[in-house]
Amino acid sequence: MSSETLPPDAAPPAAAPLIPPPHGRTAAIGVLTFGAFVVGTGEFAIMGMLPEFAASLGLSDADAGYAITAYALGVVIGAPLITILGARLSRKELLLSMLLLFVFGNILSICMPTPGLIEVARFITGLPHGALFGISALVAATMVERSRRGWAVGRVLSGIAISTLIGAPFSTFAANHFGWRIAYLIIGLFGLLTFFGVWRYIPADQPNRRNSPLHEVTAMGNTQVLLTLLTAAIGFGGMFAIYTYLTSILQNVTHVPEWAVMLYMVIWGCGMLAGANAGAWIVDRKLDLAAILALGGSAIIMLTFACVLEQPIALAVTVFLVPTFVNGLGPALQTRLMDFAGEAQTLAASLNHSAFNIANALGASLGSMLLAHQFGYSALGIGGAVLSCGGLATYLLALLLLKRSGQKEIRQPIV
Repeated sequence: MSSETLPPDAAPPAAAPLIPPPHGRTAAIGVLTFGAFVVGTGEFAIMGMLPEFAASLGLSDADAGYAITAYALGVVIGAPLITILGARLSRKELLLSMLLLFVFGNILSICMPTPGLIEVARFITGLPHGALFGISALVAATMVERSRRGWAVGRVLSGIAISTLIGAPFSTFAANHFGWRIAYLIIGLFGLLTFFGVWRYIPADQPNRRNSPLHEVTAMGNTQVLLTLLTAAIGFGGMFAIYTYLTSILQNVTHVPEWAVMLYMVIWGCGMLAGANAGAWIVDRKLDLAAILALGGSAIIMLTFACVLEQPIALAVTVFLVPTFVNGLGPALQTRLMDFAGEAQTLAASLNHSAFNIANALGASLGSMLLAHQFGYSALGIGGAVLSCGGLATYLLALLLLKRSGQKEIRQPIV
């Protein structure tokens, strides 16, 4: 595959032939979306059932939170590691392998008797996370025309938003009534169902048996890819700075009734779903505009968030708009990586979700630091806006470097 840029007078590469799914595109993309929903639920479930999880193991909430950290560490390490080691496998083979690892990790989590062993199991479960999302997006893109790639990527990534809207609350309900181990058993069984769905409905692509892990890594030496990943690592952080402490804000500042906390969480999930779909729609028309609107708009909304913490209705509006703008960034960055990653598209797509989890850690850490220094909850919105502006500055730098190179951007087909 060619490099990421071409001379101004060069013709763009020819479109790659579409890979027809064996039982129709709708079913195939539906399976990938369901898989994103299941894996997303596996990530977010513990946040809602943390009190039950901690009580069953005799831990404080703070100590129980190490299970969340272990999973996130697995995501960051697993995305590049699995993709590099699986460089010679087809994307379908990789998806099937990673789904088995995801199922194994969840079953292992419910079998481990001690907190330390459970953390090891959660680390193992997180290993396939980033690569599953990244490769699912690539597979979806191979099944549609170039003009609909944003739609396909957005449809798959919307499964993550649905997991916050339906999957995580359902897991909390299951944990409260039947125990957290049953909740993870259900997630594992859904993962197994996804495995069979991928096996039946996803087209079999040709593996590159001559590819090597070293080649996959060296193909990543691309300024545009690195700046796109850095945009993700910074730009998504503001959303997590707010989301991590949203329940505390609702209880301690807004003083909403206990039942209303879940309502605000549902509103947040609706915002994530709206952002994934709106961002995908704009990407298919103007990719760079989608990214700039997402980052610039989120900075403005986060500043507004800092001013409305004591106003329940205004806060509800901003709780919807923050994830709408930030999550609209996802399809833009995932699609841009497809355009620039050359022969390392699989690795780049997987690293995008590692960058997403780095943003999670960055945003949560910034929020913790601001609160520890007594800046108050309103500072979370200001800090989040700073991160969005940092992501925007990084993205604009990427565009500037591309323009100064005197070359034009390739909208590459996915092969």
